[in-house]
Amino acid sequence: MGDDSVYAEEGPVRETTVDGFWIDPHEVTNRQFAEFVSATGHVTIAEQPIDPALFGVPVERIPPELLLPGSAVFTPPDAQSGDFNNWWAYLPGANWKKPYGPAGPDAKPEQPVVHLGWDDMFAYAEWKGGRMPTEAEWEFAATGGERAGIAQPDPEAANTWQGVFPARNSAADGFEDIAPAGCFAPNANGLYDMVGNVWEVTADFYRPGHDPEDTHNPLGPHENDAYDPLNPDFPSRVMKGGSFLCAPNYCMRYRPAARQGSDPGLGSSNVGFRLVYDTLPNAD
Repeated sequence: MGDDSVYAEEGPVRETTVDGFWIDPHEVTNRQFAEFVSATGHVTIAEQPIDPALFGVPVERIPPELLLPGSAVFTPPDAQSGDFNNWWAYLPGANWKKPYGPAGPDAKPEQPVVHLGWDDMFAYAEWKGGRMPTEAEWEFAATGGERAGIAQPDPEAANTWQGVFPARNSAADGFEDIAPAGCFAPNANGLYDMVGNVWEVTADFYRPGHDPEDTHNPLGPHENDAYDPLNPDFPSRVMKGGSFLCAPNYCMRYRPAARQGSDPGLGSSNVGFRLVYDTLPNAD
């Protein structure tokens, strides 16, 4: 588990064991999440009003649009830019049903559901009778029997960014953004989209690097020990596998060992999830 050759937060490499588990063959789709919402009436974080207290400043200093329900949407710049603030926008009205905002198209049923917070994913898992995977479980499933990940994915094998990120995407794999779940070839474990398409959130709290002593059913750091340099004010969860925005010139995280922190309270247009189960789930 892990990788010492690309990004420091992926190491050190260690030999790890996990107990047996079942795992969804692909990311949770909009169709599946819609069934959950229909059955429970769940309202996602991105659809709820924003609490001004979260900003820690007087309400009059908060831009009004940031108090409206919404989520983070990738917005390609017109020219090459190294500032991620030019690539992302908080878009009021963006949520799992309208992934590109109120003026954009509706979510497609067979695409992975995005724009969810941790509480949304956890609620779905409880309803479905599953749970969020640990990072170790997810990485074991993603390797397909091989320890090392791929250095640069084949456009026919994973949905990633082809071209110079963030301004030019040739879409050689057939998709400029999210692809339908399961439309690329599976790995050796019969699992689809374990790299690329959308990031997948796991149960582990995030901290750069791994504890080399935590080798059997590792659970990652305690919440009190979590730390994400990119989001230091909140305990992030580990997300794995990269997304359709990963490119060789920017984010080579389309590998099983790759990892980053995921803000638990804010969804985005390139982050989803899949579940694991301790007993055989019903087919879906």
